[in-house]
Amino acid sequence: MTVALAGFGVVAIYSASYYVAETQYGDAWYFVKKQMIGFLIGVAAMLFCARFDYTVLKGGKCRWVALILPMILLALVFVPGIGKTNYGATRWIGIGGFTLQPSELAKYGFVIFSAAYMSEDMGKMRTFRGLIPVLLSGAGICLLIILEPNMSVTMCVGMLMLGMLFLGGMKFKFFMMLFIPALLAVPLMILAEPYRISRLSAFLDPWENPRGEGYQLIQSLYALGNGGWFGTGLFRSRQKYRFLPFAESDFILSIIGEELGFVGIILLFTVSVLLIFCGIRTARKANDFFSFLLASGITLVYGIQTLINALVVSGSIPPTGLPLPLISSGNTSLIITMASMGILYAVSAQSTKDVNRAYNKA
Repeated sequence: MTVALAGFGVVAIYSASYYVAETQYGDAWYFVKKQMIGFLIGVAAMLFCARFDYTVLKGGKCRWVALILPMILLALVFVPGIGKTNYGATRWIGIGGFTLQPSELAKYGFVIFSAAYMSEDMGKMRTFRGLIPVLLSGAGICLLIILEPNMSVTMCVGMLMLGMLFLGGMKFKFFMMLFIPALLAVPLMILAEPYRISRLSAFLDPWENPRGEGYQLIQSLYALGNGGWFGTGLFRSRQKYRFLPFAESDFILSIIGEELGFVGIILLFTVSVLLIFCGIRTARKANDFFSFLLASGITLVYGIQTLINALVVSGSIPPTGLPLPLISSGNTSLIITMASMGILYAVSAQSTKDVNRAYNKA
């Protein structure tokens, strides 16, 4: 399912980007070539991780490397000459022709660290003192990401942190003590930046400023509306002709909806939901607490991003820049997501081996 979604993403990116790529870069295959490289590397990474002994990640050194390395990379984003700025945000590291988005790595680094820490002693997660290392690591990552600024990924990591703490055995009263302030922090983060206030206004009434902040949402809704039940046909979108910004990345779902219709979107999300279900089943059948938390965290990252992207594209929540995992253009996200699915497969395979071994002994 992972390979099928990523492969479909390559086709969708070509359809959504070939006009812009031709007019802007003189090569209709510009975005597709980059995505194909990411796809091939992602398949190799997934196959490697599927055979990787993921239990070594529980070790003291590995867990700290998984946490500290992404945080160092996030800090390097702000170093002149290394950090790359696009559309007013500095979210990438660039050395020569190579670019990396550290926030994608940080999400999974946090999953590894928190899973390893919380699985050591389930009892300590029932105390507030025991929660502090996970809280501090999650808060540190969120702080570095919001400074880029990138509110969407910050919210994603925040939701991931709460989810991991809840699954790790945190008491409900502690959960509410964290959830309520986090909920109150969202409007404060919106008020902190004028462009976020504009986006909120565009969400509430995009027609108030149809050529400004409301433009992207309106064009997204045009695309989805034009698709109807069965779509205009593959490669026959109208909105990709420079009407809808970021058609190949954050808003690729709009183009898919226009070309394949409501039925096409339902089929796409059926596969996504099945992938999430496999992650949940893998976590449920895990034979140890670390494997359970690791599988749950990987599934949470994929599920949260997929849900947020769908809500943004449909105008259900304010616009925010978050790609659709495995589908949107972007090599860092694609490679790391495919590698994480390889680890998820390894957890499932190990659980099956343990069950078979126990059965044979019996």
